[in-house]
Amino acid sequence: MEIESIKPFLAIAVSLIGAASIVAARKNPNIREVCSVSAAIIKFIIVASMIPTVLAGNTIHYTLLSFLPQVSIAFRVDALGLIFAATASFLWILNTFYSIGYMRSLKEHAQTRYYTCFALTLSATMGIAFSANLITLYLFYELITFCTFPLVAHKETEEAFAGGSKYIFYLVGTSKAFFLSAIILTFTLSGTVDFGPKGLFPPGIAPTLLIITYLLFLAGIGKAAIMPFHAWLPAAMVAPTPVSALLHAVAVVNTGVFCVLRVILNVFGIELMSQLGLGVITAFLASFTILTASIYALTRDNLKARLAYSTVSQLSYIILGGALLTPSGMAGGIMHIVHHAFSKITLFFCAGSIYMASHKTKISEMGGIGRQMPWTMVAFSIGALSMIGVPPLSGFITKWYLGLGSIEAHQPAILVILLISSLLNAAYFVPIIYKAFFDVPEGLLHLKPMSLGAAARGFDEEGDHKEEHTIKEPSQFILIPLMLTAVISLILGLFPDFLLTFVKEVLK
Repeated sequence: MEIESIKPFLAIAVSLIGAASIVAARKNPNIREVCSVSAAIIKFIIVASMIPTVLAGNTIHYTLLSFLPQVSIAFRVDALGLIFAATASFLWILNTFYSIGYMRSLKEHAQTRYYTCFALTLSATMGIAFSANLITLYLFYELITFCTFPLVAHKETEEAFAGGSKYIFYLVGTSKAFFLSAIILTFTLSGTVDFGPKGLFPPGIAPTLLIITYLLFLAGIGKAAIMPFHAWLPAAMVAPTPVSALLHAVAVVNTGVFCVLRVILNVFGIELMSQLGLGVITAFLASFTILTASIYALTRDNLKARLAYSTVSQLSYIILGGALLTPSGMAGGIMHIVHHAFSKITLFFCAGSIYMASHKTKISEMGGIGRQMPWTMVAFSIGALSMIGVPPLSGFITKWYLGLGSIEAHQPAILVILLISSLLNAAYFVPIIYKAFFDVPEGLLHLKPMSLGAAARGFDEEGDHKEEHTIKEPSQFILIPLMLTAVISLILGLFPDFLLTFVKEVLK
């Protein structure tokens, strides 16, 4: 049943109002941050209020503006959109608290601009989640790019502007050259841009045109970071850590893979994808990206760069699940939107915590840091083990369903890809955990074993307090969000049924 409601628009509007409030309160940091937190909480409440309606098998509709007979700015809330929206809006709350601790502790400049762009980005993210057609999707897709550019270039250094330039070049270039072309072709061939439950193309269209249109979509949705359209993502690591968390878990990259799933499910449909062999093409591209990005991650000593290439790899698990075109495979891909979000934001939160406490960014410099920052590194270990796919963490559920999906699709090669990629995940994450908990800090190698504990706490061998910076856990604004996301990664693995209920609604 289709239900008319203004709630989808309210979910978008609340952070627009929040952005205006942040600007108005720019001279009072406390009020500014209260506005940011309040907007995040209200947004999540609005999104959560739609859950019972969608779980009952209904969809929520709202048309904002119609400017051509077949074209409108319209919103539609279904199970897939609600999974994405609920994840993003909840994590915005935690990211806001984390940002307060991070930005204040490091005395970052332009904090009003920072929080304003965050709010605008989350409005655009809700627009993506609740889009009813390709025009609405495209407008909010572009809005996300322009709202996040100031965040990527936040530090205003030469390196930051270079990273921001690459970010904007890749994402705007691909969307204008390919994504927009795909939408125009879709409208020309089908006469509509409205998402359909089983696709929107009528029978009788030349397969070659359909294949070209699909490939244009894949190339145009650069936020999905399918190789070779991935270079913007590592370049964006010049941004502050909360921005990296936003890019990699909350909004930008999840927007990309969400759009790909929309194209598979609601533009082409599973039946047409199968008839044209598009699932095989997509699975090949996703598998190549998974393995190649994992190998790149192995070669990076900078922690955020390693996490960035891990993100490129992990995103393609979601695309791979969609490409399998089987119930279990698609379930694994859809669930990984949530699983990856919580696990990866944990890892970036931890990277920020380490930087705040020690100003260290290289993995080779992090020997023994787990003994100095145990809460941070325990959370990091949970997030990393989830990415590897170790039970009972959430990443295991993803890989289990992807494995089942590959069997259903009679694609044993995908099973091999999943095994190899899991081994590569372990190869680039386990050494970080080992180094943090079992290696000796570089500066302490000359000390006797009995004095290591005292030295790690900031004392020399004679018991005198050392002058250099003592590494310790940061504030509760930092620790509580990263511990919460780590615990939720575990809970999602232990109790997957609630999320599976949503996934079943998507696949009906």
